[in-house]
Amino acid sequence: MIEVIGALFRWLQLASNMILVGGCVFLAIAARANTAFDSPWLTRLNRVLPWLSVTLLVGLVGLLATTTAQATGVAENAWRPGAWLDLLQKTRIGLVWMVRAALALLVFGVALYVRLSSWARWQYVLYATVAALTLAAGSFASHSAADELSVISVLPYALHIVLASVWLGGLPAVLSIMFAATVKRSHEEVDRFDIQTLKRFSAIALPVMVAVVATGTIVANDMVDTSYAALVATSWGWFLNTKIALLAPILVIGACARHIWIPSLNQNTDVSAAGGRGLRKWVTVEVMLALVLVLVATILTNAVPAKHAVIEDWPYPFRFSIDATWGGVGMMIGAGVGVTLLILAVGAVVLGRSRRWETKWRIAIPAILAVGALVAALPPLATQAFPETYRKTPVPFDTISVANGAALFSANCVPCHGPQAKGNGVLAKTFTIPPVDLLTEPHTAKHTAGDFFHWLTHGIPGTGMPAFADKLSEEDRWDLVNFLHATSRGYQARLINPYVAPNQPYMAPQNFSYSTHDGTSGTLKDFRRQKAILLVLFSWPESQARLSQLRQADAALRTADTVILTVPLNDLKPQDLTVITAATPFQVTTQGAPEIARSYSLFRRTLSNPDLAGEGTTPNHMEFLIDRYGYLRARWIPAVDGSGWADIAELTRQIEQLNREKEIRPPPDDHVH
Repeated sequence: MIEVIGALFRWLQLASNMILVGGCVFLAIAARANTAFDSPWLTRLNRVLPWLSVTLLVGLVGLLATTTAQATGVAENAWRPGAWLDLLQKTRIGLVWMVRAALALLVFGVALYVRLSSWARWQYVLYATVAALTLAAGSFASHSAADELSVISVLPYALHIVLASVWLGGLPAVLSIMFAATVKRSHEEVDRFDIQTLKRFSAIALPVMVAVVATGTIVANDMVDTSYAALVATSWGWFLNTKIALLAPILVIGACARHIWIPSLNQNTDVSAAGGRGLRKWVTVEVMLALVLVLVATILTNAVPAKHAVIEDWPYPFRFSIDATWGGVGMMIGAGVGVTLLILAVGAVVLGRSRRWETKWRIAIPAILAVGALVAALPPLATQAFPETYRKTPVPFDTISVANGAALFSANCVPCHGPQAKGNGVLAKTFTIPPVDLLTEPHTAKHTAGDFFHWLTHGIPGTGMPAFADKLSEEDRWDLVNFLHATSRGYQARLINPYVAPNQPYMAPQNFSYSTHDGTSGTLKDFRRQKAILLVLFSWPESQARLSQLRQADAALRTADTVILTVPLNDLKPQDLTVITAATPFQVTTQGAPEIARSYSLFRRTLSNPDLAGEGTTPNHMEFLIDRYGYLRARWIPAVDGSGWADIAELTRQIEQLNREKEIRPPPDDHVH
């Protein structure tokens, strides 16, 4: 119940604030001549504005009460001022509320000043500005500010809501002028003034709404991130779709008002009367739709954003994916036909306006072509989906999970898929449909982690792929998914060499936890945005000379904000560890080393040595350069790459290249998708 009351208070304060902004902008547009203030509708609007200010204050107080109850989980706190005070003093939401309340009081003061003084345009501009600031201040408590409190994150949301207020908030003012614009009066100049005011407001409505759509797209895209499937599978997505569905007829009505009804007001009496009736009727509908849209928007702001929503069960047997369908003949033909029809639809719009087609044809022909474009393009983009398709991986993509997945793969999957998941196991030829190549083919890019989890759980009918739900735990199945992703990434990493490709971070390695010989512990993520990592996988005593060389270079590398972490590929005897660490300034991993070694050995492949036969051979020494944002950027394998980083000066040049780079992509996700 408290959630419903809270939503109504949010709607009340938001709607009143938007009407204040839009109404004052409308009055500022109208206030061009002294004769303007003789209009009855102007007098009515000026009387309403102070009451809207009071409504805004009431809505804010109600919002504070319900927010306190929801935040504390105690419904009785809704009417306890002491609980309100705690929220105001201890939370950012409370701070934002106090700023908004102070601005709302200022709005009320300006309203009284304008009401009691002579009306002038600058007063309405001041009024609209303060009301807009009150509205924009709420963006600091929005989802956009919750993820990252910065101008870049908050500004699009603030602009979106303020610009929307200029148009949607001005609609009641438009409705109030209808009677003056549709009824014949004795003072012709008043009629002309009202019509000109409508035209001026209509003229700014188009660019304003273009900006509203643009900023709304930016905000929505930020809330979606890459989880576009959530648009049709979560509450947030459906509220957004409802908002768009309400906005569409509002835009159509606005376009008709601008191009049909308002121009008709300057024509003969019959045409003017018909245009006035149409304008009054449909703007009334537009105002009702706008109020519902604002209510949906208030609910949307409190729903879990799509990028944070959990899709436990995908409700559809298909999904649209360019990655999964790209390259197919049907997809390419469908996409080509769709794009062609879409271009023709745009051309029909332009041609219809230039040739002055009848309204029904100007709407019908582009609409038919657009629908045809969707019919042609969408089916080829569809691929099979399952309830688990968009389920988020609960197991982190780290070396422990990958190493466990590797062991499970060896125990359960090698007979069919082969030791390296290439689909060439000893039983592969016994199946009508041979096992897929999970190593060299981009299956993990074309299918989601949830798809693989579904197949591991239920098997694949019509093939030899069995179900493992009864044999492997859910966590084990996710470990297998992580291993398959790591295997695929390892094959893609054959393009990496000892030289950093400038500004091209794309390979996300597994995170890992470690403890070293001196008691230091941590994770790979701990170094993000701080230092680069030189991860050294070594064998003893084969790597003895290289470790000595790195020991001498350690100080220089630290100066370059680079930390050396060493991981033994073989089991070290206590006396060996003593010898290695006796004069070693860098850290030697003792706990977590087997998992790191097994997981990062998947990155052993190079273009000259793809290592696809048999079980594969791990080189006895490998070094990886991971930038400070978490991406694997270069790799040196002495047995394959030659001298390479044996020249410390060359290694230093690669590190300097990384240090010159700014953040190009956000750090890798902790989970596969």
